[in-house]
Amino acid sequence: MPPAPPRLLARLPRRRALLAWAGGGLAVLLAVVVIAVLSSRGGEAPTPAAPVPAPPSSTPSVPPGVDTTRDATYAAARPGSPDRLVVPALDVDAPIRPITAPDRTLVPPADPQVLGWWADGARPGAETGSALVVGHTVHTGGGALDDLETLRRGDEVHVHSHRGTGEERRERTETYRVEDVEVYRKGALARRAAELFSQEVDGRLVLLTCEDWDGTRYLSNVVVTALPVADDGGTARG
Repeated sequence: MPPAPPRLLARLPRRRALLAWAGGGLAVLLAVVVIAVLSSRGGEAPTPAAPVPAPPSSTPSVPPGVDTTRDATYAAARPGSPDRLVVPALDVDAPIRPITAPDRTLVPPADPQVLGWWADGARPGAETGSALVVGHTVHTGGGALDDLETLRRGDEVHVHSHRGTGEERRERTETYRVEDVEVYRKGALARRAAELFSQEVDGRLVLLTCEDWDGTRYLSNVVVTALPVADDGGTARG
């Protein structure tokens, strides 16, 4: 069974609150999403664990939907680990780091200019599953995804990834086009978690950050769903 998406984040009120906030509101929301996804599949929802930040995994597992038994030609084009997210419409070129949720708590990188890819979910370019990339946002500016809600349908998003090391390293670029931009209040996001972050849909990219700063906290989340460019198959480099 594909892994259930973890809980989702809340924006940072200010830069100096990054570390403290990373273990707080974001973790709580991510727990709700995990429970919603598992419940929708008829599985037993776990008791939410206390939010304990975990270091990123250096060896993310191959996600469901990536067939490792195909011929050598296909294997050379398999999705790799994402390194950078480029969004021309937002003038964003941000590094991506793998993050995991061993205790059902997904904590993005503390630096709001660095994004986190859920390494137990789909990889960008996979045939199946939502490749989830999340990031903090800062209401005073400085977060890579601060203006995520301004994207429009048809805007392009590029994900640069790699497989292997040294002489065996192969780089690829996956191109997506924005299909949908939605802003959800926390409760609504939890109710739609199984649908929005499904690992059983055709391959797609999902970007997530927070929205609606009320002076003390963020009330909503921005969810951008982007679909792979038809017949793209990724651009190989190296």
